Amino acid sequence: MIRIFIFSFSLLLLAQCQPKEPEVTATNEEETTRPKNIILLIGDGMGVTQVTSRFYYGEGEPNFQRFPYIGLIKTSSSREKITDSAAGATAFATGHKSYNGAIAVKDDTASVETIAELVSDKLSTGLIATSSIVHATPASFYAHVPARSQYEEIAAQLTTSSVDFFAGGGTQFFVDREDDANYLDSLTANGFVVDTTQLQKPASFSMEQKYGFLLASDGMPKMQEDRGDFLPQATQMALEYLSQDEDGFFLMVEGSQIDWGGHANDAEYIIEEVKDFDKTLGVTLDFAERDGNTLVVVTADHETGGFALSSGESYNDLVGTFSTGGHTPDLIPVFAYGPGAESFAGIYENTGIYDRMVEATNWASGSPVASAK
Repeated sequence: MIRIFIFSFSLLLLAQCQPKEPEVTATNEEETTRPKNIILLIGDGMGVTQVTSRFYYGEGEPNFQRFPYIGLIKTSSSREKITDSAAGATAFATGHKSYNGAIAVKDDTASVETIAELVSDKLSTGLIATSSIVHATPASFYAHVPARSQYEEIAAQLTTSSVDFFAGGGTQFFVDREDDANYLDSLTANGFVVDTTQLQKPASFSMEQKYGFLLASDGMPKMQEDRGDFLPQATQMALEYLSQDEDGFFLMVEGSQIDWGGHANDAEYIIEEVKDFDKTLGVTLDFAERDGNTLVVVTADHETGGFALSSGESYNDLVGTFSTGGHTPDLIPVFAYGPGAESFAGIYENTGIYDRMVEATNWASGSPVASAK
C-alpha cells in the first residue's frame, strides 16, 4: 500500500513539474476556423439523381466527390409542401420561410434583409446565373418584391443594390421595358461598368468599379445550344475580382437550367447542365484549396421532374425517366468544403443554409472575420 502511495504521489509531483501547454480558449479556436469568404452554388432543380448523373456522364472524376461533408435539407415553403425557386432562394438568402413566389419578403410580404445586404458594408458581393439576372434565385439576394414575376421592378432594384459583380442574361428587363426607361444607364450611373456583348475581363479590373454582364435578352442559351464555358468562366472572373477585397466576399452562383431540363422532361438537357455545373464546382474548389479561407457550399432549392436513371434493355442501359413536369418535395443534398463545412452535415430545414453561413462567419455580429490560415 505504501509503495502504491509513493508511486502515485511521484506521478502527481512529476506532472506538476512539467511545463504547462498554453491554454487555447474556445473563442480563439473559433476565430481561427472562421472563413473569410463564402461561395454558395445553387443547382436549381438539382436532386440526388441529377447529381448522380454526373457519375455516369462526363469525363474524369466528378467534383462533387471532392466535398468532405454532405447533408440534406427539407425544402417546403411557408404555405406549400413543395417549394418554388423564389421561396427556396429566399430561405437561403434571408433565413426565413416564405410563400411560393416571394422574393426576399416574409410570409406577410414585409421585406427582410438578405445575406448580401447584411455584409455589404464589410465585404464585396457577386451573383452569377445562367438564367436572367432578375430570375427568382439571383433576385432573392438583392431585391424585395411580393411576386417573382415583377421582373422590371427587380431590374430597377439591382441598379441601386449592394451587388458589386453580376453576370447572366436579362437585357430586355433593363431596356425593353413597359415604362420605356433605360436601366442600363441607371446601372452606369450607379457605378457599374456594363457589358452586353461578351464576357471579357476589362483591362482595368479593380474594386474601384462595379461590373455587370448582361449577355442575353432573357436566359442564357442551353449548353446544347453552345453556351460554352460561360458559367465556369464567369465564376473565375468573379473570384479574381472579389478576392481583391481584403475583408472577404460573398458569391452566389446558380446553375439555373438544370431546373429547365427537369420541367421539359429532357434528360440530355439535365445531364449537360449538371456537367457544366460540376465544372464550375471545380473552379470554386480549386480557388478554395489555394485560398484556405473560403467556405464552399453547394445545394439546390428543390428537385424538378422526379428525375430517375432507370434501367432500359439491361442493367447497363441507363434511361432518364420522369414522374412529373413540376417540382417534387424531395430532400436535397448539401455539399460543403472549407472552414465551417462540418456544420452543414445532417438533415435540417433549408433556412439552415443561411443560419450556418452566418454562424460560420459571425457576419451577423459585425465582428471582423478572422483568417482560417
